[in-house]
Amino acid sequence: MPVTIEKLHSGKPSPLGATWDGLGVNFAVFSANAERVVLCLFDPSGRREIARFDLPECTDEVFHGYLPDAQPGLVYGYRVYGPYQPDAGHRFNPSKLLLDPYARKLAGNLLWSDSLFGYRVGSARGDLSFDKRDSASAMPKAVVVHDTYPWGDDAPPNHKWKDTVIYEAHVRGLTMRRDDLPLNERGTFARLADPRFVEHLVKLGVTAIELLPIHAILQDRVLVTKKLRNYWGYSTLSFFAPEPDYLSAPDGGLNEVQIAIRQLHAAGIEVILDVVYNHTCEGSEVGPTLSWRGFDNASYYRSVQDQPRHLINDTGTGNTINISHPRVLQMVMDSLRHWAKVYRVDGFRFDLGSILGRKAEGFDPGSGFFCAIRQDPVLSKLKLISEPWDIGPGGYQLGNHPPGFAEWNDKFRDGVRRFWRGDPSQRSELSVRLMGSSDLFDRRRRKPWASINFLAAHDGFTLQDMVSYNETHNEANGEDNNDGHGENLSNNWGAEGNTDDLDILATRERVKRGLLATLLFSHGTPMLLGGDEMGRTQSGNNNAYCQDNEISWFDWSAIEAKDDNPAKSLFRFTKRLIELRKAHPSLHSEQFLHGMIEVLPGISDVGWFDEKGIGLTSEAWTDASAQLMALRRATRHGNIVDITLLLLNAGHEDREFVFPNSDLAWEIKLDSAAPDAEPRLAGDPRAIVGAHCAMLLGVTITA
Repeated sequence: MPVTIEKLHSGKPSPLGATWDGLGVNFAVFSANAERVVLCLFDPSGRREIARFDLPECTDEVFHGYLPDAQPGLVYGYRVYGPYQPDAGHRFNPSKLLLDPYARKLAGNLLWSDSLFGYRVGSARGDLSFDKRDSASAMPKAVVVHDTYPWGDDAPPNHKWKDTVIYEAHVRGLTMRRDDLPLNERGTFARLADPRFVEHLVKLGVTAIELLPIHAILQDRVLVTKKLRNYWGYSTLSFFAPEPDYLSAPDGGLNEVQIAIRQLHAAGIEVILDVVYNHTCEGSEVGPTLSWRGFDNASYYRSVQDQPRHLINDTGTGNTINISHPRVLQMVMDSLRHWAKVYRVDGFRFDLGSILGRKAEGFDPGSGFFCAIRQDPVLSKLKLISEPWDIGPGGYQLGNHPPGFAEWNDKFRDGVRRFWRGDPSQRSELSVRLMGSSDLFDRRRRKPWASINFLAAHDGFTLQDMVSYNETHNEANGEDNNDGHGENLSNNWGAEGNTDDLDILATRERVKRGLLATLLFSHGTPMLLGGDEMGRTQSGNNNAYCQDNEISWFDWSAIEAKDDNPAKSLFRFTKRLIELRKAHPSLHSEQFLHGMIEVLPGISDVGWFDEKGIGLTSEAWTDASAQLMALRRATRHGNIVDITLLLLNAGHEDREFVFPNSDLAWEIKLDSAAPDAEPRLAGDPRAIVGAHCAMLLGVTITA
């Protein structure tokens, strides 16, 4: 674009970012401590700088200016002048081209160079030195966009929480091994809503897909040096722009994201984004100067008290976003509303969510962040999920988030794994987890759905690896297998990794089915790790954050093969579990059940029994050797009473169970020892539950 003006018009301080109004572009950026902000324009390639303009006005710590006749597609960056005083927390360096914190689209890739650092790398003075090298040639640039997409009759599915089943997956990993797709479309939003994948989700019965971060990310220098890649994406470079690698179009067409979401909505699938507002990709005080650090390090990041040169590292990544600052909180809220309005996502999962509730004195469920979201007319209506822990002091906050938020429940994961591994003394712990973890969430009028129940997630063993490995096998990560969780609560059942032993393979399949049945038949919101429904393995790698390759990518060959195989059998079984969950209200109650309500004479809303059909005594609850459990649940809707009986046998031998309420016409809905068997009337008030197996019985009564 030819630039013929000598200076910008004053423009407006709101909205922040670059906004096209049909006649030109308004630029607005926040900095409380800068002295001068310069807008740099580039040619469409982003390689050649063509003009510089000072933002002429500053209102309420927002620098702003207006460029008439500018159009969407304009490529730009910033240089910011101010004190370079690391000991005071200020790291301004106008030699460093900065990415707009509100950039909605990126042009070009970051090329690692020492010029990206505000200090002289290798200097004896370390980060106290000052580097004058220009970083523009190594930096991606922002692109002015005009957010328009014809949404037509798109409508969010708006599934109730009680009906929600989440599927966690990665945009890239889903289709990278699809040899039947064009190479440039694999791993992109262009194929996220591929009809075959959408059909897979619909057949399975999940209601939402939770995507690992899609915000633009930085490929960390240490990984690039090792010829690895940041696959998971928890290293945000822009909170408003999609990751360019997930777009197939040469010009990075943003409509691909919207088209995929619209197609998923049409199939009844909600889209939840995993978002990372606890830290940025700039790392510690010795990290590069790419955006926020150069605009206002002292405002955007939390620093060590009385030592503002150093950043607080409650995230384990080197920095922690200062969300207590009103402008930083505004950035996070603006980002969330951007994804909710422009892309119509249905919810968010907040990485290290306890960070977002931190104040100087510690975690506060009434912090500004939680209050801002809960009163927001748009965001408060979406599905909100927190990862309720971080590595800072008092960072574990499971169960302590405010109403309106669900939380990843690692106590469910660990308790269920221990039970099916055969650990002693698990009966009491499992009973609480099966009922929505009321010990954690039954407060402040919260509901069972607040517990996000999961067996596996992106971080850790897959379900298949959980029953195949006793040890981690992370050698490919280049850290001498010293990374990842040290305790996986796994069991290889007799052989480490792959084996031809049919008995071991049969046991593994039984344990997987038992684990999945427990997940889908528990109160709370179930979340499946994508691929667990077909036995996806990472070959024992429990920390595949840097494995952008076949270790992480989905292999669809087994599930799509013509012959029957374990992957297809497991898919059918998981599908059936979800169908049963949806069919029986007692398996997904909207209320916590405590055994205090008599639904029918002699039948309370919840009851616990041993294998003889006798209510558990205090001695039975504490029996360390007990590996059997029977759970009866009953719910009434009008004159319809739904009753289910879940029988669990984590032992090594088949065991007989006697049913409580033997006068009921119990129907065996599912037997994980015979996963393809059709439902049948029990006939006899007893049944054999196989070793490492689960059985579900049910009856519906009109009363």
